[in-house]
Amino acid sequence: MMRGKVLFWALLASAVLQRAPAQAPKQDPADGPVQPLPFSHKTHVTGQGLFCAMCHPNPDPGETMTIAAPSLCMECHADVKKDSPNIQRLTEYAKSGKPVPWVRVYEIPDFVKFSHRAHLAKGNTCEECHGKVAERDRLYRESNLTMGGCVACHKAKGASQACDSCHDEML
Repeated sequence: MMRGKVLFWALLASAVLQRAPAQAPKQDPADGPVQPLPFSHKTHVTGQGLFCAMCHPNPDPGETMTIAAPSLCMECHADVKKDSPNIQRLTEYAKSGKPVPWVRVYEIPDFVKFSHRAHLAKGNTCEECHGKVAERDRLYRESNLTMGGCVACHKAKGASQACDSCHDEML
């Protein structure tokens, strides 16, 4: 029975990979989601010298990069642009202790095992999967994070392509 399951998933993966392009079609930045507050990575990274992990911590066990709490933003914005209506809205989120309800741009399906920490430890960069975020005033999905895109990257880097490296037993 186990051999049948393995064969089934191998055939399914083969079919998916044959149809999945190695490169995702380029999305127009204007197609990116409208966020509850405007946020420019370009301003914060290029202009202010912040780096990814400052606002996207990686708590244990390391699978997910999280988004900074509004209180962290307020460490600067208590004084910077504090008269801006958007910063005033950010201040309200911080005072309430509620997170900003950001619209996700990238999301890994539940059936995929993925560890940001493991990928970073292997020398991968945020830009490889998320694009040139530091140059963006508005984020949009610009990388192919389908199975085809991930497998193409694994092939290029000589990483494991075994199904169980990214998926639990599925049947």
